[in-house]
Amino acid sequence: MSRVVLISSSPTEGSKTEALLEFIARRLGQYGHRTEFLKLRHLPAEALLRAQTSNELISAARATVEGADAVVVGSPVYKASYTGLLKVFIDLLPMDVLRGMPVLPVLTGGSPAHVLALDFGLKPLLATLGASSIGRGRFVISKHILPATEATPPAIDESVERDVVDAIDQFDSELKAKERSCSHAEAGFTAIERNAS
Repeated sequence: MSRVVLISSSPTEGSKTEALLEFIARRLGQYGHRTEFLKLRHLPAEALLRAQTSNELISAARATVEGADAVVVGSPVYKASYTGLLKVFIDLLPMDVLRGMPVLPVLTGGSPAHVLALDFGLKPLLATLGASSIGRGRFVISKHILPATEATPPAIDESVERDVVDAIDQFDSELKAKERSCSHAEAGFTAIERNAS
């Protein structure tokens, strides 16, 4: 079972981006993965802007990412790119923090005109953190995301749901392949230790 951290860089409560991340988290949970949210808007603004990595909440957020097995990064598109909140946080993470981790990028926006922000904005940003396995990800138009109600969890309009679910399923396959690889490596180390004793 993998520990997946979902990073929300939306500055507003009840955002469509967060509803999409909740939809993703629910499906990953059904596959047996543990999910944890990191909502960047809850971090102290001054500490973020001043790059105060010794701040307790900033330090804990960095540790959350470093301790993950995989990461889902979600952002609304503002001015044809991911949010400044995400960039400020990314700048505080160690180089290569995502090395060896499967990463799934997702963006939301009001118009299909912003779809290129995924391949030309968010993915290159994640690559700077050493992400060697970045999923194809998805750009989802905001009107296709249905926020949670008192009676129902967040949902995706059926016109795009299959495409989003395919992205999650591919991500799950990668997580399971990584788990198998780690299990084989651990078994190999155990065999070597046994032979050495």
